[in-house]
Amino acid sequence: MADDLGDEWWENQPAGVASSPEASDGEGGGDTDMTQQKTAPLPAPSKKAQQPKECFLIQPKERKEDATKTRKRKKKKITDVLAKSEPKPGTPQDLQKLMKDYYSSSRSVIELEELNLPDSCFLKANDLTHSLSSYLKEICPKWVKLWKNHGEKKSVLLLIICSSAVRALELIRSMTAFRGDSKVVKLFAKHIKVQEQVKLLEKRVVHLGVGTPGRIKELIKQGGLDLNPLKFLVFDWNWRDQKLRRMMDIPEIRKEVFELLEMGILSLCKSKSLKLGLF
Repeated sequence: MADDLGDEWWENQPAGVASSPEASDGEGGGDTDMTQQKTAPLPAPSKKAQQPKECFLIQPKERKEDATKTRKRKKKKITDVLAKSEPKPGTPQDLQKLMKDYYSSSRSVIELEELNLPDSCFLKANDLTHSLSSYLKEICPKWVKLWKNHGEKKSVLLLIICSSAVRALELIRSMTAFRGDSKVVKLFAKHIKVQEQVKLLEKRVVHLGVGTPGRIKELIKQGGLDLNPLKFLVFDWNWRDQKLRRMMDIPEIRKEVFELLEMGILSLCKSKSLKLGLF
């Protein structure tokens, strides 16, 4: 009878209970539960709990696009400022300041002072109300008499310096009312070789030259242009190109202008034989 009850008891036990009788005692039950907890497999992480790894790769791309947008906004802002800024007529002080800033890193204080030009060598600047012809008539009222008495070759009496060949052609067309029958020479590099200009200056008497500082420098170096007879030098100072830059705002042009000034022009100004104008 005891054996039958024993068998019935084992059959009625829940799964996972130890197979030995001692497992039913209170002392062994705790160890069995601990064993079950240690050996039980961990539940697999759900898809919801997994963190997307791609989110960290998106950051640099967004920052790069933002930086590009920021640069574009800055460029537009600068253009807007230049477009809204009112043009101001050039003054002799503007030229003096540009010269001082350009040479300040390579010249001593004494050398910088030697570059200063007296106010007497400057002509009246354009107040932005003049055309080129009307401005030239104002600064040189006796032009007809002056050019008729000029007979020296390889020289000009009036020299206009601008930033490009296209601008030089515009200026030549716009000064018809002033020049009259005087002879004009184109002094720029586009489609014209320097040797052709040297030969032209050697053969003909010309009175007025319009060109770029780079080509004028080259003609002086090769002996094709003599500055001593020069009476007036006018800078195309206030005109702006499509990027709203004036002639002296372009680093390459500014450098060539200052190099040209040192090739005898500054000394002629100090001797009072040459006058400078800012159109």
